[in-house]
Amino acid sequence: MRVKPAVPAFDRLVASGRRLTEGWAGSPRAMDVLTALGCLGLMALDLPGLAAADNSLTGPAAAVVLALGCATLLVRRRQPWISYLAALLFIGWLHELTLIQFALYSVGRYRGRRAGILATLAYGAFALGMFVLPGWPEPEGQTLSGFLSVVVPIGVLASAVGIAAYRHDLVGELTARRAESAVLHAVQQERTSVARDVHDFVGRELTLLTVRSEVLSMRARETTYGPDFEELADTARRAHLVLNEIIVQRGERASTPGVDGLPALAEESGRAGSPVRLAMDEDARALSPLRQAAVYRVVQECLTNAAKHAHGETIDVSITADGPRLRIAVSNGLPARAPGRAPVSAGSGTASMSERVRSLGGTLTATRTRDAYEVVATLPRGAEPPVPRG
Repeated sequence: MRVKPAVPAFDRLVASGRRLTEGWAGSPRAMDVLTALGCLGLMALDLPGLAAADNSLTGPAAAVVLALGCATLLVRRRQPWISYLAALLFIGWLHELTLIQFALYSVGRYRGRRAGILATLAYGAFALGMFVLPGWPEPEGQTLSGFLSVVVPIGVLASAVGIAAYRHDLVGELTARRAESAVLHAVQQERTSVARDVHDFVGRELTLLTVRSEVLSMRARETTYGPDFEELADTARRAHLVLNEIIVQRGERASTPGVDGLPALAEESGRAGSPVRLAMDEDARALSPLRQAAVYRVVQECLTNAAKHAHGETIDVSITADGPRLRIAVSNGLPARAPGRAPVSAGSGTASMSERVRSLGGTLTATRTRDAYEVVATLPRGAEPPVPRG
């Protein structure tokens, strides 16, 4: 009987533990636990002094009380005022200033500037009241100015850092929302562009259908097929009107070029400093105008991205027919060193490309390696509708 080695099972167990640890370590709950433990560790250094200064607590009892106080930091994100009140209790009972630093930071971080300032002022007033009462464990000759030089900076600094972190979070959230809005706007623009292309190309076919039906209706007017051709012409006209009402929007725009516009696009990119090697199957010219417009948009966006992030590198554009699907591949090398200044980019170009390709039943993937960047899109070739002959 052959016994399987235990090493692979152990490796899998270690890998699972590592993934679990990495996932937990970056969670907010883990940060709260580490914060509470850090605060407890700092206050543990004061246990001998607490036992000597406050006869109501022995060493073990003080450890339990401090642990309970630090445990309030576990809810500092949702209820930072609990830690704050516990910290004030520690100041009045144990003359302990460590917890208040964490509490003021939490109030400023999770409740904002106004709450942080009010909490700092209340802390300063409370600490001052404790100082003037008899029994505060300070050395002989401790002056009010000396007391304030220690107590006030502790609270102000902790609260200021928390407020700064709160503002940083707001800026980060605003940036993320702006980026999301830019992507959604780009997707909506691409959908509008696709709709307009549909109108341009499908509307042309409906116009031809209407004209052809009217011609046939006139030729067959004296026959039994005349009314049928008239009805067909009316149906085509109504379909064209419905298409206009649904898709056409205010404003004029040029129609999206097809694959015949790719050589000019490549030449323009070369003049800008990013040479293009274009290889295209002749079968691509047989695509419907809507699919040709999608090919043009994908290549155009890829060339724009390459000019931003890999200026000067040669760009390879390949458009090949593979059975029932068309494959568009655009790749470019990456510079050895990143540009000194990041290029201006909204980060929504890939979303626009992907939206247009998906609207036609295709797929788009973007792959980045250490040396190159490649975008591959596939589209169903479909069939070009026959143009009626007069």
